[in-house]
Amino acid sequence: MNIATKVLAVAAMAIAPMTVSAQELRIGTASLGGAYYPMGQALSNMVNKHAEGYTMVPIVTGGGAENPRLVDSGEVELGIAPASLSFLAVGGKGPYKEALDITAMGQLHSSILHMVTLPGSGIESIEDLKGKKVAIGPAGGGTLSMTRNLFKLYGMTLEDIVPSFLSYADGFSQLSDGNVDAAFALAGYPTSAVMQTGATKELKFIELGDAKMAELTEMFPYYSNVTVPADVYDTGSDVVVIGSANMLIAKGDMDDARATILLEAIYGNLDDLIAENALAKQIVPKASLDLPIPLHPAAQAYFESLN
Repeated sequence: MNIATKVLAVAAMAIAPMTVSAQELRIGTASLGGAYYPMGQALSNMVNKHAEGYTMVPIVTGGGAENPRLVDSGEVELGIAPASLSFLAVGGKGPYKEALDITAMGQLHSSILHMVTLPGSGIESIEDLKGKKVAIGPAGGGTLSMTRNLFKLYGMTLEDIVPSFLSYADGFSQLSDGNVDAAFALAGYPTSAVMQTGATKELKFIELGDAKMAELTEMFPYYSNVTVPADVYDTGSDVVVIGSANMLIAKGDMDDARATILLEAIYGNLDDLIAENALAKQIVPKASLDLPIPLHPAAQAYFESLN
């Protein structure tokens, strides 16, 4: 290459636009078979499509109980977590030995505690679970924490059952095969693991009844009762279950500009998000102003600006 050619090449490099690689972010979800992972995929797709300069990938985790820890430690930038566990994480209570630096980015869908057995199991109530084999989700998941709280109403602990710490998919597969007597899953509805078992087996939901449900929601105000229509899982009649709102969480020190870009990509494109995941129909953006933990400052400003 002669000197003139070299000069032209250098000049071309100087005026050519520089390609800046996008920053890859991670969102903590849960095990496969529940509703968190598909929602994490949908949220990631929103970021990939609408957040200039960023990409996002969903990460399989232990679930709702682990995600606040992963966000606090910086192992993931965003996480999906129940309102109940997020509340405990901020206060350093329950399964969290110290307060975690997490903030809410916004409201997502609600999860329900699927407590499912099969007809003929002899299980009609929570007390009937004593001595039974129960799949209660991964050891770090939100199902475990809610189950502990529920058992307190009945003077029970996990020692009263034979727990199996399985993914939702594996837990409900074990129920279908008769290897466990009941399977629990804190997930949005319909959730794939439950649907797959319901495709070959008749499902029987374990319900609390009005009195115990009222007692539970009084003791734990971040829970609610949710009616699941009969056609969701072909149960013959509606079932009333325990519900918990889910939220998108981030570390408290996330940069405001980054947070705003992510919020606009997700909550500013709800129709697109619903097309990716039908659970997003449950999202009411302004409801994010009433979550039980503090909103990130950028989220506070974003949701307050909405009409």
